[in-house]
Amino acid sequence: MSLDPAQTEREVEALLFAAAGPLSDKDLAQRLPEGADVAAAIAALQARYEGRGVELAQVAGRWRFQTAGDLAWLMTEEREEPRRLSKAAQETLAIIAYHQPVTRAEIEAVRGVQASKGTLDVLLELGLVKMRGRRRTPGRPVTYGTTDAFLEHYGLASLGDLPGMAEMKAAGLLSLDLPADFTVPNPDQLSPDEDPLDLEGEAPEFHVDFLGEETN
Repeated sequence: MSLDPAQTEREVEALLFAAAGPLSDKDLAQRLPEGADVAAAIAALQARYEGRGVELAQVAGRWRFQTAGDLAWLMTEEREEPRRLSKAAQETLAIIAYHQPVTRAEIEAVRGVQASKGTLDVLLELGLVKMRGRRRTPGRPVTYGTTDAFLEHYGLASLGDLPGMAEMKAAGLLSLDLPADFTVPNPDQLSPDEDPLDLEGEAPEFHVDFLGEETN
């Protein structure tokens, strides 16, 4: 059966509009008719929304509609004041982002001060950081890494798009003199001395007001 590309584009548009969060190509394909060309639909939607007030963007390897960056000022008075991170939280988040997987002791070694449990708790509560595994060392310390919410918050498609030190300082994410030669981590690759936690993702959710009620 030949599928109409225009209809597939409409279906992908509807799913992305109603979704409670960003959707991956796999998420979309699972809800579309078999054989639907998700990649072509995404490309068509990107072209159609380019330069519009709402644009299609990729964050953390998933797709979502969002307000065009140059129009963010229109929403300023409508937005809830975000929770500001303390200097310690900013530094801890930056260390985790660039050194993950990293333990509390390793964070303390880079910062040069003892890590406050409250600082990590705040980052975990905000969903910017997650416990991703345990080191295969005495004491089995927990390792920490960033989440998809971290990528979404900073508008990054992947960790490979992490800015350099100067840009991070300008964005307020980094206020610490870290080594200039640190490398960008790959959170999908486990370190040889790390046992992973169960990070199986959940099925995507959709805003119920766009879905009909089920009838018994």
